[in-house]
Amino acid sequence: MPSTSFALVVDGWFDGERHHPATTTFSITDGRIAAIDAGGHGTALAARGLTVHRGAFLMPGLVDAHVHLFLDGGPTDGPTRSAHMKKSVAELTEAARASARQSLAHGVTLVRDAGDKHGINHRIREEAAAPGNGLCRVRSGGSGIKRAKRYGAFMAGDVGDDQSIRSSVSELAADNDEIKIILTGIIDFDAGAVTDEPQFTLAETRLITATAQKHGRPTFAHCSGSKGLRIAAAAGVGSIEHGFFMDRETLAIMRDNQVAWTPTFCPVHFQWAQPDAVGWSANTIGHLRRILDSHAEHLRLAHEIGIRLLLGTDAGSMGVEHGKAMFAEIERYLEAGLPLAATLQAATATARAHFGLADRLAVGAPFEANLLAASPFDDLNALRQPVKTWLAGEIAS
Repeated sequence: MPSTSFALVVDGWFDGERHHPATTTFSITDGRIAAIDAGGHGTALAARGLTVHRGAFLMPGLVDAHVHLFLDGGPTDGPTRSAHMKKSVAELTEAARASARQSLAHGVTLVRDAGDKHGINHRIREEAAAPGNGLCRVRSGGSGIKRAKRYGAFMAGDVGDDQSIRSSVSELAADNDEIKIILTGIIDFDAGAVTDEPQFTLAETRLITATAQKHGRPTFAHCSGSKGLRIAAAAGVGSIEHGFFMDRETLAIMRDNQVAWTPTFCPVHFQWAQPDAVGWSANTIGHLRRILDSHAEHLRLAHEIGIRLLLGTDAGSMGVEHGKAMFAEIERYLEAGLPLAATLQAATATARAHFGLADRLAVGAPFEANLLAASPFDDLNALRQPVKTWLAGEIAS
């Protein structure tokens, strides 16, 4: 038998969409699932010379749909975070490698890097493509586009008139897996609102998406606040990232235009849960709680009306650690009222489908999976630390 052939017998599994609480045998050949058979057939397969792994629960590898690999979410003091941003590209690249290793160690087999101006995400994407490197796979947003003197300088370059937009998007499309649009700034937590105007008009955002599509690239938009969200939804961007201050009308437009949503609770939740890290006042803490509650309400509504939900953490933001934050984001979805199966789908199959990849554990699909010590449907904590993780059929962690 080739060394890449083995079998796995588990007590239950999740295929990316459905929970299967029954003993099942998986046969893996050359990094792909060759067969999925009901029952435990380990003894017979071992007699044929196959290595047989056994475990409690199998599920697809997790996907973090929004990270910044070159940023370190661990430090929460301002001086340390500021010093990190001033490091050399070589140092930031090594930080990105560490982030990709840490993600894989927590069962995150694929991340979408949501932008860095240095192109470090492209480099880690290429390094991660080599087998046995200990890095999670990377979908790279490269550098995004923004307006001059507006938010997003660490992850995007400036564009001006329509011709500048066309040329910049065309150039980025040569290497980017997706085109990142910095459509709005960030939340003013003291005010409890997004206080600046969108960086692009509806016509300009449509131009960006159309130019990206011409070059075979989807778009995703950093966006919060009602004005920007309406623009992103109406323009039909591929996905809205963050999306705080969502409303029902915008969700309906997103549904009609097939716009996905990556809500990224983690950064705001951290600032609410640990306000001393920033020094927020009681008034600001109240704003943070109201923002989170509204976000949860609209996530629940988005699920009910059938919007494609991606689970992303914004890892690299203050207090949001690569890999570890996936469990926290899963908890936020559950607190919002989503079923566990729907939450795990957002963290596995939905993101892969959105990226045009094989999305579920099925015959013929690449074997990219986590083996857990228990079913998360019985013990949610089993998600925190996989027993084994496979990438392309090889044990990666």
